[in-house]
Amino acid sequence: MVSGSGICARVVVVDARHHMLGRLASILAKELLNGQKVVVVRCEEICLSGGLVRQKMKYLRFLRKRMNTKPSHGPIHFRAPSKILWRTIRGMIPHKTKRGAAALSRLKVYEGVPPPYDKKKRMVIPDALKVLRLQPGHKYCLLGRLSSEVGWNHYDTIKVILILILETGKL
Repeated sequence: MVSGSGICARVVVVDARHHMLGRLASILAKELLNGQKVVVVRCEEICLSGGLVRQKMKYLRFLRKRMNTKPSHGPIHFRAPSKILWRTIRGMIPHKTKRGAAALSRLKVYEGVPPPYDKKKRMVIPDALKVLRLQPGHKYCLLGRLSSEVGWNHYDTIKVILILILETGKL
């Protein structure tokens, strides 16, 4: 990362497991605007504060927003956790300018840990960790679980793949 952290690697791989969505997105947006290349893995393990029922109701309200004249032109509602994180970060970047578009092009987001990044060192962002930001006993839900409730079909597949990887000891 460039600012604050003192690390200036060419590509930073961030393990998003148990990070809070908004806090992670805001820190990554700032790093992207500063010129850092960022890869985020395990997006299905990102946390949202508030219980699953509350988050599902909020997301279903968001899904009802569409353009009256031609809904395919209207807001596109992503269901995959990686695309939800990508859209959250996009909302924090001036993506309609050249600088913002260049910043977004430096971001890659994945569910699970794909092969080129499974052997690289993964970082965590302490300012966005759930254990440091959410008080004990407060409700939270995982982005992968929310996504599977609203229409993402690959939650079980990703979970099985991660279990297989953990059993072989690669992760």
